[in-house]
Amino acid sequence: MSKILVQLLTGKDGQTHDVFRWLVLVNCLTAVGLEIYSVAYKGQPFDMQAFGIGIGAVFTGAGAGLKLKESTEP
Repeated sequence: MSKILVQLLTGKDGQTHDVFRWLVLVNCLTAVGLEIYSVAYKGQPFDMQAFGIGIGAVFTGAGAGLKLKESTEP
């Protein structure tokens, strides 16, 4: 499991931690955590369409950001 995290959170060299990738991870975990909070604690209904659009925007932004900074990878 830790090897997978290292591959996800480091640059092409597999050693240099990438702040952008860490922020994407934190953003995704926050989105999922807030959705769980609103459904489990607040008792609000789960809107799969809104969640899908939101998390899709996060992943699209992450992919675009990684593509734009591709030339600066170590």
